Amino acid sequence: MGLAFKRLQNVHEIEALRKQLQEERAASDAHRVRVCCGTACQATGSLKLVDKFEKEAAEKGVTLEVVKTGCQGFCQRGPVVVQDPQEIFYQKVKADDVPSIFSNSLLRGIPYRKQLYRARPLDEPNTLMKDIPFYKKQKRVALHRNGIVDPCNIYDSIREGGYAGLAKALSGMTPEAVIEEVKKADLRGRGGAGFPAGVKWEHSTKAKSKIRAVICNGDEGDPGAFMDRALMEGDPHSVLEGMIINAFAIGAQHGYIYVRHEYPLAVKNLGIAIEQAKKLGLLGKNILESGLDFDIEIKEGAGAFVCGESTALVASLEGERGMPRPRPPRLSEPGGGLWNMPTNLNNVETFANVPVIIAGGAAAFKKTGTEKSPGTKVFALTGKIKNTGLIEVPMGITLREIIFDIGGGMLNDDKQFKAVQTGGPSGGCIPAQFLDMAVDFDSLRGVGSMMGSGGMVVLDDDDCMVDVARYFLSFCQSESCGKCPTCRVGTYQMLGLLDKITSGRGVEGDIELLEKMGKAVVAGSLCGLGNSAPNPVLSTIRYFRDEYEEHVRDKYCRARRCQGLGSYRILSEHCILCGLCKNACAFDAVVELRDRFYIDQDYCTKCKACYTVCPTQAVVIEKGGAHVAARK
Repeated sequence: MGLAFKRLQNVHEIEALRKQLQEERAASDAHRVRVCCGTACQATGSLKLVDKFEKEAAEKGVTLEVVKTGCQGFCQRGPVVVQDPQEIFYQKVKADDVPSIFSNSLLRGIPYRKQLYRARPLDEPNTLMKDIPFYKKQKRVALHRNGIVDPCNIYDSIREGGYAGLAKALSGMTPEAVIEEVKKADLRGRGGAGFPAGVKWEHSTKAKSKIRAVICNGDEGDPGAFMDRALMEGDPHSVLEGMIINAFAIGAQHGYIYVRHEYPLAVKNLGIAIEQAKKLGLLGKNILESGLDFDIEIKEGAGAFVCGESTALVASLEGERGMPRPRPPRLSEPGGGLWNMPTNLNNVETFANVPVIIAGGAAAFKKTGTEKSPGTKVFALTGKIKNTGLIEVPMGITLREIIFDIGGGMLNDDKQFKAVQTGGPSGGCIPAQFLDMAVDFDSLRGVGSMMGSGGMVVLDDDDCMVDVARYFLSFCQSESCGKCPTCRVGTYQMLGLLDKITSGRGVEGDIELLEKMGKAVVAGSLCGLGNSAPNPVLSTIRYFRDEYEEHVRDKYCRARRCQGLGSYRILSEHCILCGLCKNACAFDAVVELRDRFYIDQDYCTKCKACYTVCPTQAVVIEKGGAHVAARK
């Protein structure tokens, strides 16, 4: 890195260092660009842009600061480049675009129009980042340094306010005052359950043991979720600072960050951040001469979804198989935590909010959000939507604002919004009737879903809700540790019923049996995986029961996703006699006559091969004797 480190002796030195770094930045006449180097943008070539910018600057003898940032959020439009201080936003930048951006935008002040953001190809472009609809309704708190600082440069973090919360805690607050401030902020755990963090911290201090531990849960296993990954990659110091403040508040000496092995960039950046923090005296013995001894280690998980549950995570850290343990004792009690130590565990986003609360105060934090769900929430917005990416929004924003204002609406303008699945694979599917519902912990729970860690998958009318439920349940069933019979056997039996229904073998009573089994799994499971695994099934039956009934009674899937349903027929008036359907059929069900093709129902297995390959939509699916669906 080429950085020079001098151990900071006290909190006054860290504030002096921050002031010095800010003055140096203000006095610098260097040109500056921020290149997103998060996982998504790296995959589309952002590191090549860094090299190209540095080469252009060297060739022209211009001083240029290229900041390799973490995720800037707009993954759909990556690689992303922002020119400072104007905050000119460039999207989908290629290496060939760099000379023009450098010569025109950086040196002459003329924005390079080709790579400016446009919602549609012929629209007038948005030049500044703040004017782009994707960013307008966002409010960054946990992510406030993500996309601004170089995660591998601790001085970047300090200049932008990093470790200010820790300095305040160590210089003028008692551990009790820190806990009280977190309680006043009513910070609810962002890992999914929404339990008040301050209450959890306070409970950790009541054990008589003098040896305590802090664990950060970075085991983000939800399909389509990347909130914690982006934070660990883009601003690891916010996580470290939150953990150090937690250690000061509860008297802990040992810290662990449990990260998925599938997050190599997060592991790398966290490791660099820990080493740099140690060199500056922000980790280790006698931090900032305060008497606090605290160190942090990284532990890589093997990818078990159940290890997102606190007791299973602790078991994995101890070298055992990741399986939930009965409670009590709780993690915060002797005998319940890591190696029997009283232990506090929060997730990545929760810890990232802590320095903001301590530095700015609980009252300022509570100005955002709702009364019972203060602050913001980070979501991974994915699915059938124009603008996918990482967003942070105030609690209380509506689903409509997220999906249509920030997300830009449905990916295909001809399709209708059908549902949004929140809370990861064990969350629920929320239909269009709740689009104007406020997004907070209690509102989502009230409609049969959950906040979860922050996954949000948008579905349109091409999605079969029975098949969606089957997909998410299959994930939970395969990730079940098998300890509880109700979870191990119940999810297996539920998945078998869903397979039966989606393949056209459903019978009367199957829907009711699914509901009964789902409630039994929720009631009889030990951990959160089993308690919530039936949510996708129960919520889709609750709001889309007519689709289940069509599958069972009419043997028909309106979204045309499920094989084995409906009857297939070829419309002669649309058929061009190309023969693709016959070539695609592996069962000789498509019969060729002199002037037409037809499907022999005795041989047809309803595999959809003919339906998929037909170029003229001549193959249709019949329900009750009348064709109702041509290929889309």
